[in-house]
Amino acid sequence: MASVDSTNYINSLVNKGTTTTTSSSTDSAEMQDRFLKLLVAQISNQDPLNPMDNAQMTSQMAQINTVTGIENLNQTVKNLGNQFTSMQVLQGTALVGREVMVADTTLSINEGTRPSTAEDAEEGDTETIRYANGAIDLGGTADKVTVEILSPSGEVIDTIDAGALPEGRHYFTWDATDYTGSGAPSFRVVATNGSATVEATGYARHYVQSVGMSNGMMKIDLIGAASVNYSDVLAIL
Repeated sequence: MASVDSTNYINSLVNKGTTTTTSSSTDSAEMQDRFLKLLVAQISNQDPLNPMDNAQMTSQMAQINTVTGIENLNQTVKNLGNQFTSMQVLQGTALVGREVMVADTTLSINEGTRPSTAEDAEEGDTETIRYANGAIDLGGTADKVTVEILSPSGEVIDTIDAGALPEGRHYFTWDATDYTGSGAPSFRVVATNGSATVEATGYARHYVQSVGMSNGMMKIDLIGAASVNYSDVLAIL
């Protein structure tokens, strides 16, 4: 009578366990049941003159327990990952309506209101305005900082004279009420200190419309701008 080798079965499970994860505890229970049946068959059909020793049997039992433990651990890690994803999205909803800063110089135009005159302010009358927000990081003190607003084709359509600014981060708002272009404008920063150029980096500020998950990563949907990964958000304002 041909013998049944449970060792080969265990080895195949160990190799499989390194590349796949079981979908439920039922699979693990069925696997253990098949192993025990194979082990009983192997004992029943062993050569009486050369029986399987206790050490070999104990080793096989330990291996099946190891395989089961790996599968349970994989399932636990998977469950923890799903819970973390859900918690991340839940926390991300707090960003909706908030303004965030990203490493980009494309401006998003927003709408707001303001009093058109001092008399209107006293009477509570307002007018609708359009504006865009940005930020500047200066690598050193500058005695002259200019923000140039660019059309989608790269032409300068407006400038903001920020004057003299110290080293560090500064914010600006551009009045886009008169902008009639069809595409999103952008900006660049020109900073000097005397005749020397000061290193300047521009950042865009956008309002968050919604959050969600894509390919295991949290995505931030921005109003008037492309979606970005949560890791791309440099600051929450």
